[in-house]
Formats: sequence, structure tokens, C-alpha cells
Amino acid sequence: MKTLDLVNSIRGVQTLESIKSKLGIDTKKAIYFIHRLRKKGYVKTKYDSNKRRIYYISSENVLGGTSYVEIINKYSPIKLSSAEVYKIYGREVSIEETIIYAVKTKKLRYILASLALFKRINSWDELFRLAKQNNLLREVGALYDLSARVIHKVKKMDKKFRYHALPKANESFKYIMPDLRSGDYKNIETIWKIYIPFNAADLVDYSR
Repeated sequence: MKTLDLVNSIRGVQTLESIKSKLGIDTKKAIYFIHRLRKKGYVKTKYDSNKRRIYYISSENVLGGTSYVEIINKYSPIKLSSAEVYKIYGREVSIEETIIYAVKTKKLRYILASLALFKRINSWDELFRLAKQNNLLREVGALYDLSARVIHKVKKMDKKFRYHALPKANESFKYIMPDLRSGDYKNIETIWKIYIPFNAADLVDYSR
């Protein structure tokens, strides 16, 4: 099989077992294909929370660059799988813009996985600017409080961010995800006037 045909047939996020299944091959052959594509720069390898190898296979890996999904997967115990990964070239992608990206996707797993990034915030000023620009101040504030509740050693929120992000008396409640609200984090919802789409059972990966 030609290299690009092989890449296109298994592009995206794969495991050894999924490659075997997609191509109908045995373990030895799958390992050979992975090794062959890695040597040519088409494969990036990470490990999930169970120490299982996860392969990110794309022709764009040869060009370098990074993506929001790769940043989230680097720091979060909850891994994302996406065949359509938007690569960013020529600049460093910040933790702050990755948080905003995750919230804007309106995808539960992306938002859940991005909670890990609050532990690594470098610039509260940048996070405030991006959140305000995207009308997500309260959403980010509520998700920060949730992350601080479940993740060890999350840095304290910047006082200026909190002061300007907290809802005014006349503001109404908003949803992060339509019609989803928490049964376990109602106090955070009340503080931010934001309905949180997660319960404690959804966050067990952060307690391991």
C-alpha cells in the first residue's frame, strides 16, 4: 500500500486495535505500518490515562504546526478524537485561546477535557480579553470554579478577572449547553448565573 493511501485510510486518532480493525491486519503488520508512517513524520504518539498508546495520524503532521485538540490532549486525562483537526502554523498557540476554543465548540467532551487547562493559565489578561471578545466571561468563570473544585492545585483566579466577569444583578441565567444543568454544582451555577452541563460522575477522570 502506498504511503499516502495508508495515511488516508487510517487518518485521525487511532489505537493499535483500531488500526488492525480498519485494515483487517494482524498485530505484527499494524506495528510495521505505524513504524513506517512514524519514520516519515505522519504519526504522533501520546498515552491515555491507562498508559495505552494513542496514534494521531495525518499528512499535516509532516508540516509541523499544532492544534487545539493536541494541546488539550497533552494536558488532559480525557482524550479527544477528531479526524478533522485544524492545524495552526507559524505561531505558538496559548492555553488561554485553547480554553475559549473548547467552550465555543459547544461539545460536551471538549469542554470537559479542557477543564485541565485552567491549571496551566499563563495570562489572565489574555483569557479575559478573549472571553469578553467572545461573550464567554461567565461561562469561563463558572468552568474555572468547577475545575478548582475537582482538580488539584489549580491556580487562584485573578481578582480583576473575577470582579469584571461576575454577573450583574439584572443579568439572567445562561446555558453552556442548551437545556443541560447540574444537580451537583448548583452553588457555582448560582454565583455565575450559568448552568453547568456536568455532574460529579462526569468528572471522575480528574480524581484518578
